[in-house]
Amino acid sequence: MKFTLKDYQRDAVRDALKNLRKARRDWHNDGDKSAFSLTAVTGAGKTVMAAAAFEALFHGDDEFDFDADPGAVVIWFSDDPSLNEQTRFRLLEASDRINHSDMVVVEHPFSRPKFEAGKIYFLNTQKFGKNSLLVRGFDDKGGLFEHRPDAQAYTLWDTIQNTIEDPDLTLYLVLDEAHRGMGTPTAASETAKSTIVQRIINGAAGVKGIPVVWGISATVERFDKAIASAGQRTKLPNVVVDPAKVQESGLIKDDILLGVPDEVGDFDTVLVRRAADKLKEATEAWAEYARQQEESSDVVPLLVFQVPNTPDPNEVGRWLGTLFARYPELPRDSVAHVFGEHTAQTFGGYEVPYIEPQRVQESTRVRVLIAKDAISTGWDCPRAEVMVSFRAASDKTHITQLLGRMVRTPLARRIPGNDRLNSVECLLPKFNRKTVDDVVKALLSGDDTTPPTGRILVNPVEMKPDPAASAAMWEAFEALPSQTRPQKSAKPAKRLTALAQELADDGILEGAGRKAHAALHAALDKFQEGNAEKIKAKRDSVLVVDGKTVVASMKNKTMTFNEFWEEADIAVIDDAYRRAARIFSPDISRTYVEYLADKVADREDDAEEYLEAIMEARVTVAGLGLVTEVQAYFDAEADKLARAWLAEYAQRIKALKHDRQEAYRQIIEMSTEPQDVGLVKPESKFEMTKVREGDKETDLPTWKHHLLCDEGGNYPTQLNDWETTVFETETKREGFAFWYRNPQHPGQSSLGIAYVEAEQYKIVRPDFLFFAEQDGEVVVDLIDPHSLHLADALPKLKGLSQYAETHAGAYRRIQSVAAVDNKLRALDLTRQEVRRAVADAKDAISLFASTLARDYE
Repeated sequence: MKFTLKDYQRDAVRDALKNLRKARRDWHNDGDKSAFSLTAVTGAGKTVMAAAAFEALFHGDDEFDFDADPGAVVIWFSDDPSLNEQTRFRLLEASDRINHSDMVVVEHPFSRPKFEAGKIYFLNTQKFGKNSLLVRGFDDKGGLFEHRPDAQAYTLWDTIQNTIEDPDLTLYLVLDEAHRGMGTPTAASETAKSTIVQRIINGAAGVKGIPVVWGISATVERFDKAIASAGQRTKLPNVVVDPAKVQESGLIKDDILLGVPDEVGDFDTVLVRRAADKLKEATEAWAEYARQQEESSDVVPLLVFQVPNTPDPNEVGRWLGTLFARYPELPRDSVAHVFGEHTAQTFGGYEVPYIEPQRVQESTRVRVLIAKDAISTGWDCPRAEVMVSFRAASDKTHITQLLGRMVRTPLARRIPGNDRLNSVECLLPKFNRKTVDDVVKALLSGDDTTPPTGRILVNPVEMKPDPAASAAMWEAFEALPSQTRPQKSAKPAKRLTALAQELADDGILEGAGRKAHAALHAALDKFQEGNAEKIKAKRDSVLVVDGKTVVASMKNKTMTFNEFWEEADIAVIDDAYRRAARIFSPDISRTYVEYLADKVADREDDAEEYLEAIMEARVTVAGLGLVTEVQAYFDAEADKLARAWLAEYAQRIKALKHDRQEAYRQIIEMSTEPQDVGLVKPESKFEMTKVREGDKETDLPTWKHHLLCDEGGNYPTQLNDWETTVFETETKREGFAFWYRNPQHPGQSSLGIAYVEAEQYKIVRPDFLFFAEQDGEVVVDLIDPHSLHLADALPKLKGLSQYAETHAGAYRRIQSVAAVDNKLRALDLTRQEVRRAVADAKDAISLFASTLARDYE
């Protein structure tokens, strides 16, 4: 893979491959057909996950412990040719083991008796339509009803049938946007599209159903129901990606900003002018960011005009005129459309060309895109920063669907501390505040075509750093240790070698890769010295199969097999070596074998002797891998060196550009334990100033002395009674200077603390940070009002206590506050006896009611 998989992506690929392995075995052993789905929100990187699965399917993968299927054939199916083209491009972009020749776009003439193993075939609904030359001549009842077209000796149905019937092949169907075209066959509303999809999956006209079906979508309920109703197909466990982990990854934008008129009326031109301003602001913000980071290519923001299905050309022309008048620097030829007509359109005095949806992202000359609803699903454009929808209020679904396509972050990462560059803006001139609530609910909950997303803010105001806050105050903020969510499948050796690569690439540590390998070689040598007898026994066991010893000499070209044969010798050693390589990593195993061989033979002087030394070294590594204690020892050594390097070079890493810092942040997160990362000063944050309850809208209360504020020095937020009491108490303490409402959504300006609930790591984000001046220094208090009625109350408290165990020195006070018998009580987690009690506690209420807690005042 060209990309490093995120933790959730790696887990999803592993689970998907587990299903594919079982599905293949069940098909070839018992003739059982299988199906499962991958549910992942838009922006999660489903194509990247699919690419990793296909690489393993075709070539095998040691990390996933997956052997290749030499007869694997994949059909990638969607209902849109442009979607297939976009997917094909992304697979090429993500994979370094799948090339152009491995991916076949099926077009007429395509006449083959069977699909070829090791290839991905792209098909869509239209290829199976009654007018398609690819299927003409194949009767629904299984016979010919007319002559086949020239050059079409085999129809697609023939090819599918022959592939299914070949015992050496396994046909896998990947159904993209799997919720579409999955209507119930007996329903009155059945469409030709759903009929075709059902026939491909279940079989028809004498063609068997596809052996293995993999559905991919943001929501796959309809797919699951259709599979269940079809019968005679094993339903394997679905692979579900946690949306919270996707949000944490930074692959999707944190905020959707909705601009709505304050009252009902015709505000088209008003909001078009606002859209022009937003596009200009976004353009300048991304250009400034590129200058700051010294990046050669900056993001070119796009404005999307969403129009009704039958737009008035003159009205659209008026909107364009307003746009250009407000933003005269915008080139007149920067407008394109994606209408179904596929021809140039005239809007007033503007001639606007057509562009294919999948080309918009790369065609940076296009700054304004006019669309109806054809791009509401499947298409996405990460550089789309602003949208104005002129659709009526009744078209809420179309708006939410298109917004769902605009949530990818342009650089596939979160921009630290800058909400403006982590958001997408949608202006709704045809809506009022009451109607927009439905859009907000749809976006927050998600449906078949709209994934749930981060914050939805209506008419927000931008907050900036309070100018009164000193540099020392922000230095104290950035020094606070936040924690990452651990990765259950992380491998320390892989983390170390990845770190070494980055350190070498950035010129921070010359020869870091070589030094990392040398350190791990030395560690394995040390382990061999201390476990010589165990390793010898395990090493010998590698060469004993069914009680018969294999002895081989490459140099003397003699072999003693004791009734055993040569092929088994190599197979047994290779299998044991591969198992060991999964412990040490294939790369470390390879270099350690060479290191051991170089000790006893010269590769230049005697090639045969060196080959024998290599064989001996592979047996040694295989034996090492069979020693039970080696995994924990090796992982600890790799982790120790990675931690040492991260600490030693922390300041130099912090001085790098954001994209390079992000590479190290991902490496830091490659750990089975929570890792510390610094906070980033927020330069821009959006907050709502009003709250709506039913039909009534009220202003949010505002507060002074927050580290972020508007131009008047105010910060708008809703505090409940407990939080208000905490705020008033803390701000009256001697030396108080500023406070910070810790964001409850992911980001590098939000303090996160890891905790365990139901054997899963999660992140809690404490409510408040208070900054004070004491003896000429800035000190910080972490205060978290803690509700006790929720099931996660104790796990969160334990996580906060464990955090205090190692990070009490970063704070003056760390307190959890909760109400017991209508009185606020506080646990001081900087006290060791309190932390011990929390570790042993069975419930949180008894802790706050005990003498360990004190009245909060």
